[in-house]
Amino acid sequence: MPAVTADTLTLPRLPRLPEAATEWRGVRRVVRAQRFLEGEGFQVRRPFPGVELADADPFLLLDHMGAVEYGPGEAKGAPWHPHRGFETVTYMIDGVFEHRDSTGGGGVITNGGTQWMTAGSGVLHSELPSQELVAQGGLFHGVQLWVNLPKAAKWTPPRYQDINAADTVLLSSDDGGALVRVIAGDVAGHQGPGMTHTPITYLHATLSPHAHLTLPWPEDFTAMVYVLSGRGTVGADHRPLDEGRLAVFENHGAALTMRADTTWDVLVLGGLPLREPVARYGPFVMNTRAEILQAVEDFQAGRLGVTHVPHVTAADEELS
Repeated sequence: MPAVTADTLTLPRLPRLPEAATEWRGVRRVVRAQRFLEGEGFQVRRPFPGVELADADPFLLLDHMGAVEYGPGEAKGAPWHPHRGFETVTYMIDGVFEHRDSTGGGGVITNGGTQWMTAGSGVLHSELPSQELVAQGGLFHGVQLWVNLPKAAKWTPPRYQDINAADTVLLSSDDGGALVRVIAGDVAGHQGPGMTHTPITYLHATLSPHAHLTLPWPEDFTAMVYVLSGRGTVGADHRPLDEGRLAVFENHGAALTMRADTTWDVLVLGGLPLREPVARYGPFVMNTRAEILQAVEDFQAGRLGVTHVPHVTAADEELS
């Protein structure tokens, strides 16, 4: 599971948090991801929705794709489909996903890259493995996260952020035993490249066996840990957590703690809850049923995805 690798001894280090003086979060519940078929028939593991929506707020869905070694002709994707009212964040750990939209735009997400698609007012797109991967087979492993948009941003124009592997902020745990990749949000003053409408933090951490990772965490954020591979324990109460399971933390406390039993790959995510009404139907997430009906009508009438959708990178943001 390479994604982005680095020598942890040369990276900026997270601060050591004092054990006695830190208010560690406990774990409220552990959820096992359920298996579903998506798109043309590829399997995903989905830990939420499944927990109560308030526990995941501002997130809507997490799909863990793979890891799977495809044979020639086996790789599948998600052909043309619409979205409105939220953001999809596709993070490729291994393999290649190619994106196309109804305006003729597109891009490639591969090996540690992330595409942050703000669907906003609406877009049509497809997500497919590369023709080379389909023809030759190979390793495929990725994650797609859906981030809700606040009511005031539901109708924002669509946009893509192309976050290359080299743009990811890399940090080390205080003892050098864990590599932390910051995709979005702030961790101890280190800001990830993802530009968000809703304040969130989204990390991928790899811990060596028996390594310990502690993270300062905003007290008003939700917090979850999902295991991509391996096993360890999380929280002040040392709850066991292995592959395909999600830990939902309590909503009070200023820091998260976790310890690996084996080499352990985890996603750490949380954000500022929106606490707004949620109406959802398939690829549409709005605030009211009337807005959902309008989205369906607009899709059926061909009114989604008819304008140019800009792509921005971390370099573009620095110049703006």
